[in-house]
Amino acid sequence: MSPQGYPHHSRTTPQNNTPEAPPLNVARIKFVPLEADLFDGVAKQTAKTLSDNSKSNKPTQLRRFYDEICLWAEKTDDDETFRQSLPFIRMLNAKAAYALGRNKLVDQNFVTLMGHCLGQVNDAASLKLFKLFMEAVMGFYKELRPRDS
Repeated sequence: MSPQGYPHHSRTTPQNNTPEAPPLNVARIKFVPLEADLFDGVAKQTAKTLSDNSKSNKPTQLRRFYDEICLWAEKTDDDETFRQSLPFIRMLNAKAAYALGRNKLVDQNFVTLMGHCLGQVNDAASLKLFKLFMEAVMGFYKELRPRDS
């Protein structure tokens, strides 16, 4: 059993009876204090969980979210700009939910990941850590799932 109480095997969604990856364990994804393994082991395990769902989480879709995170990280160098931008940054949660509802472009694990990480973003420095974490996840993800199928 996982920490959330789910078995470690694939589940099926009630709507379409397709396999779904086991739930993502976000407990180790913490930006403060910054653990040495965040951009390596934790990012690799996150990428593995996301790549396990062959029906969604296509590389192109995940890349769109990563690109937007990069855009916000570049735009928000100072605290005032960050403070004014935070509602729009957190809107990524709504975009992830929309992508889940729209033909399952992403899965619930990705929505959970975005919500957990965005919940830790409260200044420009934490946004930069989120960007770096997603950069690491995307690197490992690319190794596991190199192209759309």
